[in-house]
Amino acid sequence: MIAAEGLTKQIGSKKILKGIDLEIASGEFVTCFGPNGAGKSTTLKILALLSKPSSGKLFIDGKDVNEHGQDLRSKVGVISHNTFLYANLTAKENLQFYGKMYEVPKLESRIDEILEQVGLAYAAADITGTFSRGMQQRLAIARSLVHNPPILLMDEPYTGLDEMAKGILSSVLESLSDNKHTVFLITHDFDQGLEQSDQTVILVEGRIVHRCNPRDITREEFRQLYLKCVEEAQ
Repeated sequence: MIAAEGLTKQIGSKKILKGIDLEIASGEFVTCFGPNGAGKSTTLKILALLSKPSSGKLFIDGKDVNEHGQDLRSKVGVISHNTFLYANLTAKENLQFYGKMYEVPKLESRIDEILEQVGLAYAAADITGTFSRGMQQRLAIARSLVHNPPILLMDEPYTGLDEMAKGILSSVLESLSDNKHTVFLITHDFDQGLEQSDQTVILVEGRIVHRCNPRDITREEFRQLYLKCVEEAQ
């Protein structure tokens, strides 16, 4: 579903990514770990077609993003620190905006369904700017899923969530796994990151320094491996 070949990213004289090779199969759940400044968020932005690499190639669903980028954006949903919500619109209006942009069929019933899923059906007509941070994050989850994308990219999605939102996100992730969605998750939390992953990658100093199947290793062994990789690469 996703194939990255030699992705680099340079801003001025600073090299952020130094040749990323990554393959994510359809329906695979991949978690990316790495210290601050490793290039994780930059990688996700490139995969999400929000940023262009300085060099290298990226294919989504077998298509070169340089040639089919506009069409491929509808295949991707993004959850990050930025909610990408409009504070002066209601919850429903936010989802209507994104749903129309992605030409979601039967949009009104889809909005009702997704608001119910994230526990915000009662607040559909409320202005988003009045929402708590946890409610905004739940609406951001709904925004990322309203067009039912086959690919979901997440950058530290649990950060800033209240307990209810954490439970909802975990439930959503579990349902995505069951439905064979392709997921790329960035996190510092070993427990959350390893729980559902089919593949883990460790990114340090703009390079993938290790990858493995988390089912072949205990969490403590992975933690020790991670610390060793970071120490050796820096």
